Amino acid sequence: MNNNWVFLFPGQGSQYVGMGRDFHETYSEVRELFENSSDILKMDVSRLCFEGPEDVLVQTENVQPAVTVVNLACLTVLRLHEIYPVAAAGHSLGEYSALYAAGVLSLKDVLELVRLRGRLMQEAANIQPGSMAAIMDLPEEKIREICSIAGAEVANINCADQIIITGPDVQVNRALEMCELAGAKKCLKLNVSGPWHSRCMKHARDKFEGAIVEHSFRDPQIPIVNNIDAQSLQSGAEASEKLVNQICGAVLWRQSMEHLVRGGFTNFVEVGPKKVLRALMRRIDRNVRSQNVEDGASLTAFLQAN
Repeated sequence: MNNNWVFLFPGQGSQYVGMGRDFHETYSEVRELFENSSDILKMDVSRLCFEGPEDVLVQTENVQPAVTVVNLACLTVLRLHEIYPVAAAGHSLGEYSALYAAGVLSLKDVLELVRLRGRLMQEAANIQPGSMAAIMDLPEEKIREICSIAGAEVANINCADQIIITGPDVQVNRALEMCELAGAKKCLKLNVSGPWHSRCMKHARDKFEGAIVEHSFRDPQIPIVNNIDAQSLQSGAEASEKLVNQICGAVLWRQSMEHLVRGGFTNFVEVGPKKVLRALMRRIDRNVRSQNVEDGASLTAFLQAN
């Protein structure tokens, strides 16, 4: 078994009703994780993940802890098969799972933080509503130029041909029109409940910054690349600072993956629901291996391939 895997953890948007059920039924350790998580969060996580309903699951303050618990369930299963990460990264919310995998955060701290983050982000969106949109096949420099003119912001650089913009509705709509005129292959409004990773989240950022000091951050035990500057974290203190900045700042996912590839890593496995990050990795660098583990079938495929 090749044990040289970088673990990638998905974030909000990868959720679906039924996620995590397969591993929950198969592994007592996963059932224990769900029970402990429900106690910490004071919510029935297994019911939320397995039964939804969809409109309750997708609420930001619910989906952030739900996706995190499923990520950690998949991590638990890989550990049971003696597969451990040599490095880690997580997309937006997924960065919290990566910090847990790297030994920076305890289960209690990671779950309390993602629950708080979800609640504060929704509060901020209620105060300053907005939207997000995906822009396909337009150069990053052009999108940044358009955003600065329109008053929108870049939220995620997912890969060279997929960039997400964010901000108040009027500014995002204006930027969308300009991107279409500039020759973008496709422009698509996203089904989200707020303008994540924008200045509209300042209320959430400020409140989160005040609360994060109550949580303990240890130094990472493996390399972990953070979203904000696509560099490896040097300390627990730096990790907490980057999480605060991530609430209003852009997710530099393409740059994060390129940083890992430059560091000599060539095997990547998405640990959590769906295959969003696996698909992005194929568009970022076709020369590396990318797989995913979210249920029994994908686990079997992963183990057989290695």
